Amino acid sequence: MTQRFSPGDRVRIDIPDVTDLDHERYHGREGTITEVIEDDASEETGDERDAVLYRIKFSDGETADFRWRDLRPPFEG
Repeated sequence: MTQRFSPGDRVRIDIPDVTDLDHERYHGREGTITEVIEDDASEETGDERDAVLYRIKFSDGETADFRWRDLRPPFEG
């Protein structure tokens, strides 16, 4: 299984679908990966990348879990 990111990596949340329930709350926020969690979601989707959840901690202390498709490298600057 390929992991796109590792604990300690800084990432940006990218949820372009404005109808997604998490878009308004998370889209564009940046945080740090604190944990990589394996599950069996890939069995449902057929995409091995979906077997990994990335736990992100934001600067306000909130944490949330995301799949690879919602994560991008942070903006430079």
